[in-house]
Amino acid sequence: MSATVLTARALLLDMDGTLVNSDAVVERCWRRWALRHGLDPEAALKVVHGRQGYATMAVLLPDRPVEENYADNRAMLAEETADVDGVVPIGGAAAFMAAIADLPHALVTSADSALATARMGAAALPMPAVRVTAEQVGASKPDPEGFLKGAAELGFDAADCVVFEDSEAGIAAGRAAGMRVVGVGPRAATLAPDAHVEDLTRVRVEATGDGSIRLHISAA
Repeated sequence: MSATVLTARALLLDMDGTLVNSDAVVERCWRRWALRHGLDPEAALKVVHGRQGYATMAVLLPDRPVEENYADNRAMLAEETADVDGVVPIGGAAAFMAAIADLPHALVTSADSALATARMGAAALPMPAVRVTAEQVGASKPDPEGFLKGAAELGFDAADCVVFEDSEAGIAAGRAAGMRVVGVGPRAATLAPDAHVEDLTRVRVEATGDGSIRLHISAA
């Protein structure tokens, strides 16, 4: 078994696919949306992960006015927030969150606050005190704005942060922010993150005497 050790001063955590497995809800809602708009659901699901809904809609319906995407996104968020059937924690997420509870960390998610609260609650995971949700950014991942805001709110430079992400858009955002990235789950496996794990059972967190965080990451 190979192992990687990364040292950081703060951790920035995506939610969907990284801490919470919400694939069942995402697929239900976006399949319905794609069919309503005459699109191939499988093609839609290839671009939905990691982005805010309006950004996904802009990719899939490039000629549609942005105002319609924003309106449709509000309806989609309400639909997703009301549906938590099948939302469960990623393997090892509860122990990982317990291990970092007293260490600098933030949630950086494309979900809005209501959706993040619903999904973290459904997965029985603690909500980080510092969080950057959709309402707080002007640009969706893969833009780095969310991760840069998270680092700034925690008071650390980008180079001192490690991002945990599962999606192509999210990993691109972390890289664009100048941060190292741990890829979580199957979507991340082919995206060449700095380290990759099947789930969070593969991550051991060590708090060091100088205030830094040592991540022991074991591959399968």
